[in-house]
Amino acid sequence: MGTKKTIAGEEDLNKRIDILAAEKTGITRSQIQKLIEKGYLLVNAKRVNQNYRVKSGDVIELTVTEESYINLIPEALTLEILYEDKFLIVVNKPAGIVVYPAAGHKTGTLMNALRYHCKKLAKAGSPLRPGVVHRLDKDTSGVMVVALDDAAYYNLAEQFKQRTIDRRYVALISGILRGDSGEIRLHIVRSESDRKKMSTRMKKGKEAVTTWKVIERFHGAALIEAKLKTGRTHQIRVHFASVGHPVLGDKTYGKKTEIEIGSRKKISFPRQMLHAELLGFIHPSTGKYLEFHSPFPGDMEEMLKKLRA
Repeated sequence: MGTKKTIAGEEDLNKRIDILAAEKTGITRSQIQKLIEKGYLLVNAKRVNQNYRVKSGDVIELTVTEESYINLIPEALTLEILYEDKFLIVVNKPAGIVVYPAAGHKTGTLMNALRYHCKKLAKAGSPLRPGVVHRLDKDTSGVMVVALDDAAYYNLAEQFKQRTIDRRYVALISGILRGDSGEIRLHIVRSESDRKKMSTRMKKGKEAVTTWKVIERFHGAALIEAKLKTGRTHQIRVHFASVGHPVLGDKTYGKKTEIEIGSRKKISFPRQMLHAELLGFIHPSTGKYLEFHSPFPGDMEEMLKKLRA
C-alpha cells in the first residue's frame, strides 16, 4: 500500500470527490468509490461519501492498494518524437490515440508507448499518466510534452498554471465568422446532464478565454488559428460550438460532420478538425525557451484541398 496526499486548488472547487480522485490518480471512478466506502480516502483526515463536493484547500489522502489500478503496460507502438532528453519528451500525437489508459482504453495509448520507449518516466502524475502535465483529446492531433522526472513535471505544471506556455491550435469550423479575429470569454463547467461533456450554459464554471483569427475562408467554413489563455477541458470545441461555429467533424459538440459546398457536393469530416500546431515553453532544467511545430496532418490537408476545389 501507499498513501498519496494532495491539496485541492481553486481549479478543483465543487468537483465530486470521486471524480477528482479518479482524475488525479488514473484509477477508475468505480474503484475510487469502493476505496471511499472502505475508508481509504479521507478529506481533512475525515471519511466522506462519494458525493462530497471539494473545497479549495481540502487535504485529500488516498491509500492505494496494488489492486486499485491496472499497470501501465509497455507497448511497442509508433511514436513521432520531436525532442527528447533526460528531463522531458515532446511528441507529435496522431488523431485517434488516447493519451493515457482509462475505462475502455487500457492499452494502445500514448502512455503505453512511452512506457516502452523511455528508460524512465516521472513518478508524479498518477500510476497511469506519469509526467502528463496536459493532454489532447483522442481525436485531436498535434504537439504534446511529457515530463520524464518529477522536477520537470512540477516545473512544467507550474508553467501551465501560470499560463506562460505558448499554445497555438488550428481548426476548421462551420459557418461564416463575423470579423477576422476575436475573443470568446465564456465560463466552462462539466455538464450536469452528461458528465462526459462540458458546457457554457450554467452560471457557475471556470473562467475560459480563447482568442482566434481567421487564416482562410471557404464556402460555409473557415480555417482559424486559436490560442488558449486558459486551459479548460474541451475548451476550443466547447467555445466555438457555443457561439454557433462548431469544429467540423466534432461528434460531441455541434455534431457538424459534413457541409454542402455545392448543389450536389458534400464534404464529410472523419474526425474533429482540430490540431495543436505549436507548443512553446521554458525548459525546466536549462531555462531556455523551446518551441515545437507540427504540420497539418494528412486528413486535414485532404479536407483543405476539397474545400479549396
